[in-house]
Order: sequence, then C-alpha cells, then structure tokens
Amino acid sequence: MTAALHGTETPTDISAAIRAAKTELRARIGDYTGVFAEVEDAMKRAVAEIVALRERGEEVWPVVRFADIAAGTVPGETVEAIRRRGCAIVRGTFPRERAEAWDAELVSYLEDNDFMGRYTYLDDGIFGGLAAGKPSIFPIYWSRPQMQAREDANMVAVRGFLNSFWKHESEGRVWFDPDRDTAYPDRVRRRAPGADSDGLSPHTDSGSVERWLLPAYQKVFRHVFDGNWTEYDPWDGAYRTDVHEYRSTVMCSAFRTFQGWTALSDMARTAGVLNVLPIPDAMVYLLLRALQDDIADDDLCGAANGQALPINEKYHSILLPGMSPIPDVEPGDTVWWHADVVHAVDPVSDQKGWGNVMYIPAAPHCAKNAAYATECGKAFLTGESPSDFAPEHYEIGWSGRPGRDDLSPTGLRQLGLQDR
Repeated sequence: MTAALHGTETPTDISAAIRAAKTELRARIGDYTGVFAEVEDAMKRAVAEIVALRERGEEVWPVVRFADIAAGTVPGETVEAIRRRGCAIVRGTFPRERAEAWDAELVSYLEDNDFMGRYTYLDDGIFGGLAAGKPSIFPIYWSRPQMQAREDANMVAVRGFLNSFWKHESEGRVWFDPDRDTAYPDRVRRRAPGADSDGLSPHTDSGSVERWLLPAYQKVFRHVFDGNWTEYDPWDGAYRTDVHEYRSTVMCSAFRTFQGWTALSDMARTAGVLNVLPIPDAMVYLLLRALQDDIADDDLCGAANGQALPINEKYHSILLPGMSPIPDVEPGDTVWWHADVVHAVDPVSDQKGWGNVMYIPAAPHCAKNAAYATECGKAFLTGESPSDFAPEHYEIGWSGRPGRDDLSPTGLRQLGLQDR
C-alpha cells in the first residue's frame, strides 16, 4: 500500500507515491482503458443532456421552496432532480428582510472594528493551480449574523433535508447522524458594485492527490478502483467520515454532505456567480482519467498536494460544456452543491449591485465532525480563526462579537460547547 504523506515531503517523495499508487490501481482495475472508455461515453451523454436543457431554456438547477421542506411536501420530481444533479437552490430559507438586516450588520461589524484598515490579503495557496482573481472573501467567522444563521431552525431543517439524500448506514456501519448538525464555520464574501473579478476556474474541494493515494479514499471509491464503476454511488457515505486529508494549510477537517452559501444580496446569473457540473458521479471520470496512458506516471492530471483539484481543458474537456450557472437568487435563498461536485465562479466586469454571501455548509454529526467542531468551539470563545483556515485571528478583541451566552442550545451543541 502506498505510504502516507504528511505535507512535508519533497516533490520526489510525492512523485514516487503517485507512481506507486497508479501502478497499484491500474492492476486492481484490470482493463483500465476499457473501463474508462465506458465512463467517458456515459459522461458525454450526461453533458449533452445538460447542454440540451440549457438550449431549451429549461432550468438545470433544481429549485425547492423552504416552505415545502418545512411542511414535508417537497415534490417527488424535485427530490429526484436534486439526487440526479447534486445541487439545489432553496428559496426563502430566510426572509429577505432578515438576510438584508444581516448584511447591514456585517457591514457595521467590519467597520466598527476597522477590518479594512487591518486586513492583509493572504494567498493560502489552495487555488494555486487554478485561474483565479484576488477574492473578496474575508476571513471573518464569528459575527452575530453568521452565528444566528448557522443555528437557526430553518437552516437546521434545510441541512437535515439535504443530509437525507445520503446513505448514512452501509457496509455494516453507521457513518453519521443525518438529523444532528455540527458546525463548520466558514467565511463571508463581499463583492462590491463595479468590481472586476477573474472568477475561479473549475475544481473540486476536499482533497486532491488524496483521492488516489489515501487508503480511506480508496475505500470511498472502492467500486471504481475495482473496475465496477456502475456500482459506485456518490450518495453513499461509507468511509467518507474515515478520511483525513494530508496535512496542509488548506485541508478540510470535516465531512460535508453539501457545500453551501446563504445569499445576502440579489444576484443575477450573469453577475460572476457559482457554476457547477451537475453530475455527482463525474468523480468517476476524474479518477480514471488520471490513470490513462497519456498521463505521465508521476502526474494525476495536475493534482497537487495542498491545492484544490483542477478540472481543465487539457485533461477534462468533455466535462466543461456541462458547467451551469445558478439561477438568479434573492437575499435569504441558500445555494447547495454535493461535496464532490465540480464547481467554478464566473468572471465579472463592472458588477451591478453587491454580491454578498455567508458560506455555511452541511456537516452532519459523526466522530470526525464532532472533534473538529469542538476545536472550533474553543476558537469561537477566543475569537481565533478556525484551525482549517489561516491563523489570521482578526476577531480577537472585536466589539460586537457574540459570546457563549448569545448562542442558543442548538448553536452550543453545534460547536461542542454543550451536550445533547
């Protein structure tokens, strides 16, 4: 079995590990070129379907009303569409007025504590292999709006609904509790009117070289690497909560069923918005593409330790026509995509209106997530940055930062500050 990496290896060490892993996996699959040909044909058909939908003017992204989630009346065809596409818009997760008030409060929080006077943009390296502009993502984690949104009953209900798409029991184990939240505190984005942004090219998060090299990830993709790719289920949680990424400054210490954000402003689909490849099992193509004979033995289609996994024209051109933007969204809508789904951000020039969001994913309770949430709870009490992010610690000593007594029982439990 390939030796584990720890984030301190030389390029020679990493190249050797990749060579060994590719030799192992090719032998395990057997006819890896024939299997890949089957997958490639399936992906071409899936992408063609998405392109045809867009050309007919039909919506690619499934849209669900929060009221239907709350009432348990989400139409069956919508449920099936979310499962097929791996993404969703939840309209009205929060009332518009509340989201706009949160946006205004975030402005005050930043201004009252002179954030822009202290802020130094730090390139954390995660997008080093991608085309990207300087982001408008601010390393703020503990504002009152963020804390209130994370613990709100509406957000809990949406995340429970999304978790239900996953198989949480399989292989004789219970992998996570879909009905119990943990916190994965993330940042905010504030993109001003008139802004220019180069966007962010297509990629996936939560591991790059890990997907081929780590034994736990190989178990996640066991069917793919056994040559039985049609048995792979992107909604099976088996072994995902056992995965630990290689140590780096950009690792993710939690299992996220969905990545997500909450809109704080109106955003049109033309305003430099999120795009996804709405094919959850496209990961099968990505994994097998790197094992083909036209890729150097020490290369995984550009995957690099400590960076997001790039999806590009050179290696993955058949997938890119399927990239599809979100519909127009309003303050209080939430946007969600399966943690393996390829995503990108469109470039924009002279943006009209604000483009503001709070990043809040779905991270159900399991030992892995609970351990990280407990670390985050300690950081919350001091105002430090969560340990998955650069140690910038802007919020230490800030006025207006909520404390333990400001959290509901749900918020305390999410951060490991109170038992069930």
